[in-house]
Amino acid sequence: MKSPQELIDHYNPALPFIEKMLEDAALDFLLLPPSSRNVEVLYGLQVSTRSTLGSIAYDTGGLVIDHGWLRVLGSGDPQLSRNLIDWNEGRGVGYLLVADDAVGGFFAINSGALGDDMGAMYYWAPDTLRWEPLEIGYTDFLGWAVSERLAMFYDGLRWNGWQHDLETLKTDQCFSFFPFLWTREGSVEGSKRTMIGIGEQFEMNVELAATLDNRA
Repeated sequence: MKSPQELIDHYNPALPFIEKMLEDAALDFLLLPPSSRNVEVLYGLQVSTRSTLGSIAYDTGGLVIDHGWLRVLGSGDPQLSRNLIDWNEGRGVGYLLVADDAVGGFFAINSGALGDDMGAMYYWAPDTLRWEPLEIGYTDFLGWAVSERLAMFYDGLRWNGWQHDLETLKTDQCFSFFPFLWTREGSVEGSKRTMIGIGEQFEMNVELAATLDNRA
């Protein structure tokens, strides 16, 4: 295990690169300040601040993007209370959960459980309940997340008036849909939307995905 002193790179940190990336953002975002637990989170991850993941963990409390639609986890903040270490405890097995969205989708870095492409980003899609490869790494994911490509990615998962509905949604919540989006009857326009805890949604997805796999 590397010490925090070894992980904090004072000579070539990734933070300036991230800040430059955000200067060119096409979407609104909120870059949150780091929490008092940032060293603990960085140490738990065992990644250097020379990397974008390490910098997000150490230098920020996280990122809230596009009216709160997308939440990128860091060291935590009152406006985004979850952090990369606590959130993955008991959840991230063979992958690291790094972001999630308002419709109960989850983004993760593959560390072996999702495929042979170690370090690649995956999306657990609420309309399929399958881990889908994004074919990009974490750094490119950050650039993509604040670009106009985000709207194209979510085509079919947004409804009329979604921006207004997000005004009452907290960053530790998401919308849960019934009928489920992965069913023939489910749709973002036709299904009933309920605000629930993001942790509750994750556990529900685990149970439902296991049931679907057993039927396959």
